[in-house]
Amino acid sequence: MSGLTAARGLALGVPAALLAGAYISQYAFGLYPCEMCWWQRYPHFAAIGLAGLALVLQPARVWVALAGLAVLTSGLIGGFHAGVEYGWWPGITACAKVGAVDVLNPSAPLVRCDQAPWTLFGISLAGFNFLISSAAGAAIVALAAYRK
Repeated sequence: MSGLTAARGLALGVPAALLAGAYISQYAFGLYPCEMCWWQRYPHFAAIGLAGLALVLQPARVWVALAGLAVLTSGLIGGFHAGVEYGWWPGITACAKVGAVDVLNPSAPLVRCDQAPWTLFGISLAGFNFLISSAAGAAIVALAAYRK
């Protein structure tokens, strides 16, 4: 398997798996996303689209590398979000403020960005996204750039 084939597989598989996990946690377990959780999903959507373009457009390496950068971007957003959850720095959105409400729907419950609704070994979902997406994004870009 060439580096480009592996990179393309990761660029399609990693964001698809992470998005699947996010939607399963949301709809099966009631872990609804906050605003910053959504920010982490958008680059994964982009990565899947860019990796798909690499199947039909040339140069495929460029599209796969861009997909890897999108995955890496999601990881960096996840790292920022995890820092907000752990109280390392303040959030920049209304969902990280005490007493915040959704002005469009004041009766709707607001999912707080600064409170992790679930952790495993002390790592939140945003923390896991940081770890997985950062490593995978770097690997995708490295594999896409590698030539024999």
